[in-house]
Amino acid sequence: MYKEELKKILEKFSDFEQLKFYNIPDIDLYMDQVTTFVEEKLGYLKRNEEDSALTKTMINNYTKAGILMPPNKKKYSKHHMVFIILTYYLKQILSINDIQRLFSPIVKSINSGENHDKDLENIYNCFLEIEKNEMDKFIRDLKDKISLDDSEFKNSEDSIGQTSKKINIDKEGINSLIIMVIMLVVKANIEKRMAEKIIDKFFE
Repeated sequence: MYKEELKKILEKFSDFEQLKFYNIPDIDLYMDQVTTFVEEKLGYLKRNEEDSALTKTMINNYTKAGILMPPNKKKYSKHHMVFIILTYYLKQILSINDIQRLFSPIVKSINSGENHDKDLENIYNCFLEIEKNEMDKFIRDLKDKISLDDSEFKNSEDSIGQTSKKINIDKEGINSLIIMVIMLVVKANIEKRMAEKIIDKFFE
């Protein structure tokens, strides 16, 4: 039964629409408009429904930390939006200090008046391509690891009851899920450490 639930999680996990660069507003937005936009477009990434994808406090903190350029007359440009969206993803793994160091060369350059329209568009589009490729690979690999064979997903209502929401998992299933979570965290931790090493070496 737990494998059936894992299959449902995987299907829902991969069912999202990427926010394309051309769908990020070209006009400058006030802070309320920024938070509303991010909530609508990236809300699916929240762990809990009651969480906020982005708040005014977060935006102010990003600006104070140097991740964002100061707004122009309290309005945020497409440049700001790209940094905000990327920060939303990166902060799941990296510290705010590391994100600031990572973006610092471009942010300082923009603050000095240089144009980085093409650079930011290229970085953002590469991010989308990486996300799609990695998501597809992740789904394939995880399905292989847990042997998600449709023949294993039989109707088990008789064993758990039609109205029951509890998933009955035997000892072997629990052990498999613990190992799976450890595997995912170990992989994420190794990649996180490598990302930090790159920041430490090249983004002083």
